[in-house]
Amino acid sequence: MTEDPYRVLDVSRDATDAEIKRAYRKLARQYHPDRNPDDAAAEERFKAIQAAYEAIGTAEARSEHDQRRRMEDMFRDGRGSSPFSGGFGGVDLGDIFSQFMGGRGATATPGPDVRFEQHPPQRSQSVQPTRGADIEAGLDITLEQAVSGTEVRFSHRRMRRCAKCRGSSFGTSKRCATCNGTGVQTKGSTLTVKVPPAAEHGQLLRLKGMGHEHPEGESGDLLITLRLDADEGRRWEDGRLIQEVTVPLTTLLLGGKVRIRTPAGKRVQIDVPERTRIGDRRRLQGHGHAGGPLDIEFSIAEPDKLSKSQRGALERLRDSGL
Repeated sequence: MTEDPYRVLDVSRDATDAEIKRAYRKLARQYHPDRNPDDAAAEERFKAIQAAYEAIGTAEARSEHDQRRRMEDMFRDGRGSSPFSGGFGGVDLGDIFSQFMGGRGATATPGPDVRFEQHPPQRSQSVQPTRGADIEAGLDITLEQAVSGTEVRFSHRRMRRCAKCRGSSFGTSKRCATCNGTGVQTKGSTLTVKVPPAAEHGQLLRLKGMGHEHPEGESGDLLITLRLDADEGRRWEDGRLIQEVTVPLTTLLLGGKVRIRTPAGKRVQIDVPERTRIGDRRRLQGHGHAGGPLDIEFSIAEPDKLSKSQRGALERLRDSGL
């Protein structure tokens, strides 16, 4: 089974594209073969990181990956197996297409080159879908844009009713050369999305009627999830803004003070308690996004090189049993 690229890069599924890129660069530097010569485990880790970034490192690749994952989840059986794990063999793409057209509220978007083998279904008013599927998408904005509100140009692809047959070939024995009997075509457009002031990470914007068009019914909606880019050294975790603060080893062990810059650009001095451990956190009220809380997570500052005096000091600490 292919590894989850989000897990490999240690980012959440609602991470911004910029956060994914920063995580990749950090891990790639850490596990690069030049930094880990003759280390087979590091080499395998580096390859996994490269593969993960290829899967979700661009907006287009990430969208395709997420859509495929939603498709697999939609058709996964009780044993956790998916009919798509080995391709589309044995699966009726006409049935899949019907699911996208509102049968089960699926959110994935078939690519424009997918050709569906449509089998005429038995007509039944009780099961006939009348609404196109919703489309899910993410939109990255800055913290500043979220506070003040903004308008963003958004590239959008969705299924539109066939310009030639107007959807009349869907579910019938008719063969339309333009849509191959599916009743719809994949078309692209550019929208202007209005983000309201005081927007929050994970906030959902619903654009009515901008989802997939149904050949014989109403259109679904476009569901846009706002992703606020917290910038370098910060990330979102279950709706909480986390800021990583690197401190020297001596400060972690002996305690001290450190100055940080908050998302609002303020310089704040915080106390580091004695015997602080890597990963310990403190919450600063009022210093997060839009005046919310900011969680500080401590990590160790690792120097690229040690001076002669630093090496000597560490050797003395080692000899003392520390």
